[in-house]
Amino acid sequence: MRLPTPLMFSLAMALAMAFLAACGEGGGPATPVRPVDQAALPSEPQYGGSIVEAMLGEPDNLISALSTSGASHSVASQIFVGLIKYDKDIELVPYAAKSFEVLDEGRLIRFTLREDIRWFDGEPLTAEDVEFTYRLMIDPTTPTAYAENFKAVKAFRLTGRYSFEVEYDQPFAKALITWAMDILPKHAMEGEDLLNTKYSREPLGAGPYMLKEWTPGSRIVLEANPDHFEGRPYIDRVIYRMIPDLSTQFLELKAGNLDTMDLTPLQYLYQTSGPGWDGSFNKFEYLASGYAFLGFNMNHPFFKDVRVRRAIDHAIDRREIVKGVLYGLGEMANGPYKPGTWQYNEAVKPRTYDPQRSRELLAEAGWADSDGDGILDRDGVPFAFSIITNQGNTQRIKSGVIIQQRLRDVGIKVELRTVEWAAFIKEFVDKGRFDAVILSWNILQDPDIYSVWHSSQAVERGLNFTRYVNPELDALLERGRRLVDPKARKPIYDEVQRILHDEVPYCFLYVPKSLPIVQARVRNIQAAPAGIAYNFPKWWIPKSLQMQP
Repeated sequence: MRLPTPLMFSLAMALAMAFLAACGEGGGPATPVRPVDQAALPSEPQYGGSIVEAMLGEPDNLISALSTSGASHSVASQIFVGLIKYDKDIELVPYAAKSFEVLDEGRLIRFTLREDIRWFDGEPLTAEDVEFTYRLMIDPTTPTAYAENFKAVKAFRLTGRYSFEVEYDQPFAKALITWAMDILPKHAMEGEDLLNTKYSREPLGAGPYMLKEWTPGSRIVLEANPDHFEGRPYIDRVIYRMIPDLSTQFLELKAGNLDTMDLTPLQYLYQTSGPGWDGSFNKFEYLASGYAFLGFNMNHPFFKDVRVRRAIDHAIDRREIVKGVLYGLGEMANGPYKPGTWQYNEAVKPRTYDPQRSRELLAEAGWADSDGDGILDRDGVPFAFSIITNQGNTQRIKSGVIIQQRLRDVGIKVELRTVEWAAFIKEFVDKGRFDAVILSWNILQDPDIYSVWHSSQAVERGLNFTRYVNPELDALLERGRRLVDPKARKPIYDEVQRILHDEVPYCFLYVPKSLPIVQARVRNIQAAPAGIAYNFPKWWIPKSLQMQP
C-alpha cells in the first residue's frame, strides 16, 4: 500500500503560515452574506429551505453500531432514533420511549414505547425492533465496538408489543444510557449480512430526516421526514458537503456556500468579524466535551518502557499548544475527563514541561547520542518514529508540528504523516498500523471508559487501538461500571485517571473550545450545556431567506 507523503514542517514554518493566514485571510466574505434584519423577521417558525454543513470525513456507513466514525454517527443521529436522548441540560429524557422506570437500584429497567412511531416505509416501530437491535449487538459475529454495555444485560423480556424490561445481575452505571442506541428495523434487516447489507448506505430509520442522496466523496443530502413522531422538522433539507480541509471549508463559508462549520480559533478570533460578518453570522463558544491526545502503539518496542513514554510527556509543552494552536481557546488536558466535572481528579497534577527531565529519563532507558548526529540511539537503532493524523484537521496537524520540534529538542526524530480520513481509520487506526497517532475522543457524561481502555477492547476494530493492557485498570473499570452512586464511583475513577497519568499510554494534549458559526438566517439556535445542535429539528429559516441548493 502506498504511504501518504510525509509532512516535514518546521515549527518556524508553521508559525509563519499562521501569521500569514491571520494577515491574509481577514476581511469580509468573498461574496458577502447578507446581514439579517432581525426586527423584520417573522416571530413564528416557517417550513422550508436547506441548510448546508461541511464534513471533514465521509461516513463509512450509516449503521452507527458498525462505525466508530464521528461523521457516521452525526448523520445517523438524524436518521435513526433511540429510546432516550440527552436534552439541552445533558439530562436523559424519553425519545422513542413514552416512559421508563429504573427499579431495584438499577437492576431492572422497564420501558414503554410510543405507539405513533413509523419507519420510513410505514411499518410501526415496536419493542420487537428494540429486541432485534439488542440481539444484534450481543451477537459475536456483529462487528461492533459497542457490545459490552449490552452484554451486561442478564435478561431481555418483551412485556407487550410496545413494552419490555431488561434485568441486570447487579447495578450497572451505564444501564440507562445504553438504550440511547439507534434502533434498527427488524422487518427489513433480519437475516441481513451486516458487512454487505444495502442498509449501510440506504438506511431505513424513523428519525427526523431520511437519506435522499449520497454522492461518494461529494455530499450527503437528507430530506425532512413528514411523519416524524415529534413533528416534521422545519428545514426541508440538510446537505453535508465533504470538504476534507478546514481552510477550504472557511473559503466556502465566506463565499456563502456553507451555512455552518466549526471554526478554528484563528478564524474565530481574527477572521469572522467586521463588515460581511457582523449581522450575517452568529458565533458560539463553549468548552467542548472532548480531548485531543498523542497515543502510543503499545506493541512498538520503543514505547514498551514507561520511562520513554514519560520522557515524551515531559518534552511536550501543552501550554505552547493551547496558546499557539488554540490561541488560548481551550484548556490543557490531563486525563480522559473534562476539567470542572465531578469525575475529574484535581489531585493528579499535569506532568510539567521539563526537557531536562525528559533527557534524564531517556538516558535511564538506555538512549544516548553515540554518533553525535543529534539523534538518540540504542544498540545501533536511532530513536525515530512516525506520528500519523488525519488530513484536513489543522489543529491536530499543527499540534503534531509542535510535538515534532519539541521531541527533536531532546534527540528524538519524528516524521509527521497525514492520511485521508477513511483510510486513516480503516487501514491504520483499526488495524494498529501506526507508531503513534494524534486523535480525539468525545468525553461522555458517564465516566465509564471501559470501551476505550479495557484490555478486552485491545483488538482489531476495538476502541483500545493503542493496545494498552493493565490488569489493575481493568479491575477498576469493571468495578466502576457496576456502581451507580457517584460518591462510590468517584474514588475509582480518580484512580483510573491516576493510572493513566502514571502509565502514559496517551499524552493528553488539550480540551478545545467548540466554536460553531451559523448564518444568521437560521433561527431558533439556543446555546445550552449540550451545545447548539440538541434541538436541530426545531431550527428554521424565514421564507424570505430560504435557498434551495
